[in-house]
Amino acid sequence: MKLLDERTRFTLMLDYEFGKGTSGALPRTGLEYLYSRKSDRLRQVMHEGKIFAVVRPNGAIALSLYGARLLASSRAFMQNSVTVSDDAAQFVRQGKSVFCKFIVKTGRHVLSGGEVVVLDEGGRPIGVGRAKLPGAYMREFKAGVAVKVRSAHE
Repeated sequence: MKLLDERTRFTLMLDYEFGKGTSGALPRTGLEYLYSRKSDRLRQVMHEGKIFAVVRPNGAIALSLYGARLLASSRAFMQNSVTVSDDAAQFVRQGKSVFCKFIVKTGRHVLSGGEVVVLDEGGRPIGVGRAKLPGAYMREFKAGVAVKVRSAHE
């Protein structure tokens, strides 16, 4: 027996991982929830035939770039963002990692190991990945990988 409907469960997960209020940017219609046949665990969320997010076995949400673009209108979600210089943006679009020296700005909610969206200087999402350092350290260090990019825009 499920106590919560699919949408409510997913909005709670989004708000928990990305900050309260993030789920306000979630599309009202067109979401499809795919469950594992063996464990009945939520595995993927699709929106109009495109992957919105994948739910990892530990319950963490791994957004696709498409999903990050849809959530980019949420102020709470943008606290999970890293802005890179235009010099680095072209490399991020190719799927390369983000190095500390190219970070221009970070959100307050960027944590080591957390999901982040990578923005160009114009504020447009160009990639998503996992932070390797807390946001405050990213701006201070001048060497090393700050974000391991998982998915990027070509």
